[in-house]
Amino acid sequence: MKISFHGIDVPEGKVKYNDPILLDLEKKFAPKKFSPYFAEFIRDSFEKADAIAIFAGEMLDLLIQDIEKLETRLERSENPAEKALIGRCQKFLEEEKPLCDMTLPEEDRKILDMLMPLSWRPTLAVQEKSANVNKLIRDVLDKAGVSFFYTAGKDEVRSWMIKKGTDIVTCAGKIHSDLAKGFIKADIVNYADFKDMHNLQEARSKGVVKLVDRDYIIQEGDIIEIRFNV
Repeated sequence: MKISFHGIDVPEGKVKYNDPILLDLEKKFAPKKFSPYFAEFIRDSFEKADAIAIFAGEMLDLLIQDIEKLETRLERSENPAEKALIGRCQKFLEEEKPLCDMTLPEEDRKILDMLMPLSWRPTLAVQEKSANVNKLIRDVLDKAGVSFFYTAGKDEVRSWMIKKGTDIVTCAGKIHSDLAKGFIKADIVNYADFKDMHNLQEARSKGVVKLVDRDYIIQEGDIIEIRFNV
């Protein structure tokens, strides 16, 4: 994820997210390969970002750009629905709130996806100029509505970023397309149940590993193992 930042003191470039769950899994499994998540911080490049982190006291620096962009669009638009939406957006921006915080029906969301004002991206208002980078990454991910699931074994321990509400088959496809195509079932243990265990064998013996079907929705902290046949 590319995070554009403004008015806060964070390093530019790729930064490792020190995920406490992943770090604990590394200790438990001692894998040959360890694959943490990296966020990329870019300064003031809002258009190139997936999300924005901005000092709350300088939020207007961002929102003014959206106000100007929407004013220009309003002058050119001949679509009544679009014009009405822009009007509501302008009022929201004048309250010094980013557009990502608006609650909108799907048809309006599609219009904003097309117009793509800057603050339609997940935009986090940061209260301190000196930010804890690890916490900042976590807060931005929460704002963006994403979470992690995990794969863990002797070969590799890895975190995978997904949108909250994603089903298990889609997650399997992120690991490898064959896992989605040949999906049968999945073994799932949530870290909340696994944290006091030494390994998956112990987790199975304690009955905290569950077998799920393709309609299962991944939860924050799930550790997964796919059963498949291709």
